[in-house]
Amino acid sequence: MKKITILDIAKELNITFSTVARALNDHPAISAATKKAVRETADKLGYRPNKVASSLRSGKTKIIGVLVPRLDVSFFSSVVHGIEGVMNENGYTILLYQSQESAKQENKGIDTFLRSRVDGIIASISLETEGAGGYQEIKERNIPLAFFDRVPQGLDVPSVTIDDYRGGFMATEHLIKSGYRRIVHINGYRNVHIFNERLRGYLDALKQYGLPVDERLIVKGDFSLEFGRQCVGELLSAGTSFDAVFTLEDFTAMGVIQALKASGKQVPGEVGVVGFANEAFTSLVSPTVSTLDQRTVEMGEQVAQLFLRLLKKGNYYSHKPEKIVLAPKLLVRESSSR
Repeated sequence: MKKITILDIAKELNITFSTVARALNDHPAISAATKKAVRETADKLGYRPNKVASSLRSGKTKIIGVLVPRLDVSFFSSVVHGIEGVMNENGYTILLYQSQESAKQENKGIDTFLRSRVDGIIASISLETEGAGGYQEIKERNIPLAFFDRVPQGLDVPSVTIDDYRGGFMATEHLIKSGYRRIVHINGYRNVHIFNERLRGYLDALKQYGLPVDERLIVKGDFSLEFGRQCVGELLSAGTSFDAVFTLEDFTAMGVIQALKASGKQVPGEVGVVGFANEAFTSLVSPTVSTLDQRTVEMGEQVAQLFLRLLKKGNYYSHKPEKIVLAPKLLVRESSSR
C-alpha cells in the first residue's frame, strides 16, 4: 500500500506543499477554511504524519516520559489515567515505564526516556531511591521534570503531593475518637518522605490527645499483604497489647485484617484498622476498609497541567518550582467503626 504524503494532499487540493504543511501545523497564517479542507482530505486519504521527521525539524517529540514504581496497584494506575487524559487533550502522548520499586530499574527508565528524546519526565520515585537519585542529571540537562506523590529530597522541582502529615494525623485521630487507645502504626521505608510524614502525623495525634508513644507499636518495614499478616503475628506472639492498627497503605491493612480474623479477633469490635490510599478493593471486601482517599485521578491531572503550564512559559527552571499539596479525605468504613 502506498504511503500517503503531504504532497498527495497538496495535489488533491491543488495547493502548495508548504500550505498543507502549515495547515497541518495549525499555522495562524492559514485560513480556517483551508485548515478544515486539509484535515478532511488528510483523513480521507489516510495520511499519517511522520513523527520522527517532525521531531527532528522542531526539536520536540510531543512525548512525555512517565515513570512510576508499579502499576499493579490502583493508586499509580489511576494517577497515570489522570496524566494521560490531560496530555492527550494537549497533543502529547506518554511513554510509560515501571521501576518495580528498584533504583536500578528506575535509572534504566530514565536512560530510556533520554534516549527516546522525550520532551520531559513526570515521575514518582522508587522505594530504593536515595537522595535525588538519577533525577539530578535530568535537571542539569535542563529537561523538564515534575514529581507526584513520592518526591526525592534535595531536588527543588515542581510537584503534586497529598498532605501525608495531615492524613496520618486524621487516621490516628479518628481511631482515638472511636475509643481506641493502643494504636499500632505500620510504617515504611524511612528514606521515603511521605512515610515519615504519615508517622509524624500519627505521633502528633497521640501527643495532642495525651496518649503515650510506645515504640513497640511502631513497626517499620515493607508494605504488602504478607507484611501486614507478619506484623500482626509478631505482635500477638510477643504479647503486645493493641486495639487498633493504622497502616501506611491499604494492602498492608488488608493483610492485618486477614491475620486478625484468623487469630479470632473481631474487626472492628476488638481491633480497629485504617489503611491509606483508597485502593479499589477497600470498598468491596468484608469488612470494608477505612482509608484515606489520595484523590489519585485529580493528582494525575494536576501534575500534568502544572507540567504543561511551565512548558509554555519557556525556560522551565527559571521559575520558582510550584508545589501543589492536595488535602486527603478520610473515608470511615466498617473496619474502624465501633
